[in-house]
Amino acid sequence: MALDQELVDAARQQLDRRWPVGEDGGAAAVRLADGRVLTSVGLDNLNMSVALCHETGALIQAYTLDVPVTATVCLFRDRDRGRVLVMPPCGICQERLALWGPRVEAAVPDDTAPEGWRAVTLAELNPHYWGTGVTADGGWPSQAVHSS
Repeated sequence: MALDQELVDAARQQLDRRWPVGEDGGAAAVRLADGRVLTSVGLDNLNMSVALCHETGALIQAYTLDVPVTATVCLFRDRDRGRVLVMPPCGICQERLALWGPRVEAAVPDDTAPEGWRAVTLAELNPHYWGTGVTADGGWPSQAVHSS
């Protein structure tokens, strides 16, 4: 499986490096098809309209390297509740991840799982993906279609 505890731990290490315990903050990690792990954080900015999702930096780096993303996890430290939350990809990040196809795995919260999360594919996360309407066969758009 592409999404495992090692990937979650990489995101947690990035979170702890960037924001000390006791501060709100988030971080993400993505696994590439070649096994590499990239991490990133979102921008803090007084003007929230320029803020980016925590995954954005790693996704752009993967695209720059031209290596497919196979899995993603995003974490958020909620200091008020004193815990770190697994955050499923927002709609915008689902669009960004769609570039690499419906089998990309994403972490979602799951209180019944021992780790508190489980992996789902983009197709499971978004079974009615709008992009299938622009393909001739109704399938998930290829990277070439996304890039055109």
